[in-house]
Amino acid sequence: MRGFFLSAQTGGSMLEIQGLSKSYGKNLAVDEVSFTVPDGQVGILLGPNGAGKSTIIKSIAGLLRYKGMILIEGIPARQIEAKRIFAYVPEIPSMFEALTVKEHIEYVRMAYSSDITDEEVDDILKEFEMDDKQDKLGNELSKGMMQKVSICCALAVKPKVILLDEPMVGLDPAAIKTLKEVVLRLRDKGVTVLISTHMLEMVEELWDVMFVMEKGHIIGSYTKSDAEGRDLDDLFFAMTGGEKQ
Repeated sequence: MRGFFLSAQTGGSMLEIQGLSKSYGKNLAVDEVSFTVPDGQVGILLGPNGAGKSTIIKSIAGLLRYKGMILIEGIPARQIEAKRIFAYVPEIPSMFEALTVKEHIEYVRMAYSSDITDEEVDDILKEFEMDDKQDKLGNELSKGMMQKVSICCALAVKPKVILLDEPMVGLDPAAIKTLKEVVLRLRDKGVTVLISTHMLEMVEELWDVMFVMEKGHIIGSYTKSDAEGRDLDDLFFAMTGGEKQ
C-alpha cells in the first residue's frame, strides 16, 4: 500500500515551552518545565503515569489554564494563528455520536480551512484501515477505531506541529506499525512531533530528542546524537535509577 503524502506546510516550525506550571487545586502537577523540540524533529515525553506528561500536552493544546509560555513557530499557543498550525490527538478519543467517520474528517477539514485533497483523505483512511468504515457513526466504533479516527482527523489538518498523547494505547499491532511509519514520514516532511508515552519500546526508533519526567519535573533529556548508540531503555533507567526489565 502506498503511504499518503501530505504536502508540507513547513519552514521554521518548532515547539518551545518556557517555565510551564500547572496545579490542580493544591496539587502541583507540572513545575516550571522548559524544553524545546526543534524543527522537523520527534520529541518524546517519557515517564510513568502521573508524571505530568498529559498535563503538558493538554496545556499546549489549549485545554488547560497554566502559568508560563508556550510558543508554536514563535507564536504564543493561545493565539489563533498558532492553533491553526498544530493538531492534537488525545489519550482518550472522543467523537460525536451522530457523525460518521467521514463527517468527522470533513468537520475538521472545514474548521481548519485545510487544503487537504479528497485523494489524500482517502489515502489516510486506507492506511489506517478505516476506508470501509467511513459511514459508521461515532457510537458504532470501538475505542481502537475511535483512536484511528482521531489520528486521521489530526492528519487532515496538515499541521506543522502534531501532539500525540499516549497514541498507541488501544491500537492493534498493525495500527501501531502504521502510526510509526506516519510519524517518520511527517518528520521527513519537516513536521515537528511531540509524543507522550510510558511505553519505551514503542518509540525506540522514532525519537530525536527525549525528556524524562518524574513528579512534574523534567529530570533529564537526551538528543539522539548525544546518546551514542545507547537504547532508550538504558538512557531512561540511568536517569530514573530504575532497572531495565
